[in-house]
Amino acid sequence: MSNPQSNSPPWILEGRSRPRVVLLGSGERPHVLSEAERLRPLIAQHADILVTDFCFQEDLSVVPADLAFVFGGDGSILRAAKQMGANQFPVLGVNLGRLGFLANVSPRDFQHCLPGVCAGRCTIVDHLMLQCTVLRDGMALGSQLGLNEVAILGGPPYSMLSIELYVDSDLVTTYSCDGLIISTPVGSTAHNLSAGGPILRKNLQAFVISPISPHTLTMRPVVDTADRVYEIVVRQPHDNTTVVLDGVPLCRLTAADRVRVERAAPTFKMVEIPEHHYYRTLREKLGWGGDVRSNSLGREAQL
Repeated sequence: MSNPQSNSPPWILEGRSRPRVVLLGSGERPHVLSEAERLRPLIAQHADILVTDFCFQEDLSVVPADLAFVFGGDGSILRAAKQMGANQFPVLGVNLGRLGFLANVSPRDFQHCLPGVCAGRCTIVDHLMLQCTVLRDGMALGSQLGLNEVAILGGPPYSMLSIELYVDSDLVTTYSCDGLIISTPVGSTAHNLSAGGPILRKNLQAFVISPISPHTLTMRPVVDTADRVYEIVVRQPHDNTTVVLDGVPLCRLTAADRVRVERAAPTFKMVEIPEHHYYRTLREKLGWGGDVRSNSLGREAQL
C-alpha cells in the first residue's frame, strides 16, 4: 500500500515552513520578465528564492530546490524539465503564452494560490517521462530525457516512409506514413492530438503510438503500457529524415539506426491545486462548448 502522504509537498514532509524555489522562464518572450519582476516580492514573502534564470542556462541538476515557478507557456515548461535533468522538482506554471495545458495558472490565479501552495495546501503529481536513445550499428549515439514525445519526421522530398515498430524486440507492424509519434500522456495533447491521437489522462503510465497520415485506414493510434521498450527502424530514410524530441531535432536517421523509447527513471512533477482539475483544463483549453444542439437552435432563432 502506498504512503498516503507520498503526494504531499517535500518541504512539508521535512518539517520546513518555507519552500526553496527557482524562478524560470523565457526572458525573450513578451511580458515574462515584467510579470516575474512584479510577482517576485510576493514570492519572497512566502518562499526562499535560490535561483532566477530567464535564459535556461543554470545547471539545475545540483540545485536543492523544492519548487520551480515557470513563467511563460508549455514550451518553457518543456525546457525547464530538460534543464532539471534527473533532479526533477515540482513545477507550477504561470501561463503567459497562448494555450497552456501545462502552464495553466494565470498570473492573477497565481497570486491567489501562492500562499496556500507554499503552506503545503496542494498536491504533487508524478507524470511519466521518456528516455530516447538512438543506436547506430548497435552503439548508442546519445540518450536524452523527454516529457512530451519522440517523433520521426520524413523531411524532403516529403514522400511516404516505411517505419517499423518493435515492442520488446517483437515486430508489431510496418507503417506506411509521413511519420510516427510516441507520446507520453503529458504530450498526448500536443503533436499527438494534432495527428488524430487520443488524449490520455496526464498521470497514466502508458505511451500512445500515432502514425502521421497513414496510408491505410486500419493503421490507428495504439495505447500500451509504459513498462515496455519501443523501438523504431526506418529502412529507407530520406536524406532529411529526423528524430525529434520535444520539438528539438536530435539527429538525422540512417538505415543503420534504431530509435529506442522507454520509461525514464525520473518523473516530471507538477503542483496541482484544487481549483484547476484535469477536465476543467481540457474543457477550457480545447474549447469544448457544451451542447451543440442548443447552440444550433440559438443560431437558427437569430436568422
